[in-house]
Amino acid sequence: MRRRNRRVSVYFDEEELARFRQLAEKSGLSHQAYIRQLIKGVIPNDRPPPDYFAMMRELHSIGNNLNQIARHAHATGIVDSERFDRNIVKLDEVIDRITEAVVLPRKSK
Repeated sequence: MRRRNRRVSVYFDEEELARFRQLAEKSGLSHQAYIRQLIKGVIPNDRPPPDYFAMMRELHSIGNNLNQIARHAHATGIVDSERFDRNIVKLDEVIDRITEAVVLPRKSK
């Protein structure tokens, strides 16, 4: 049996329907999921840019590398400064790309 077995119909005028569809599309949620979020008191965020997940994987990889360098340094008392510097530069590059993709305003097409 369906968990959600109660149906509600809502009537919109053309403008309201267009706005509702636009907001749901921007969030990446289905119409039903979007309404459920609103009912819970949550305003859904816009869907992250397509590159977001790839950038986050890259950040996790860099963090893992830095963690390995730190563990090695604690165990041996020696820091691989070249490897550390490479990862810091890579981290700065990824942060700049994320800032550009997510934070900075985009030019209209």
